Amino acid sequence: MNAKELRAKDEAALKQELKDLLETEFKLRIQKSTQQLQNTAAIRTTRRDIARVRTILTEKANTK
Repeated sequence: MNAKELRAKDEAALKQELKDLLETEFKLRIQKSTQQLQNTAAIRTTRRDIARVRTILTEKANTK
């Protein structure tokens, strides 16, 4: 997911996206702790996506 796609979404959709990403991150951390995670790079990618969504939410809040 890139920043252009996220900037096109409204605030409610971004909040839902953030909620979904946080859930995904939690599931990945649980898988990692139980030695079931195959793709460890998924955690890093998810964390960056979370940061990207939070940044865009902050940008939208500051422009109001």
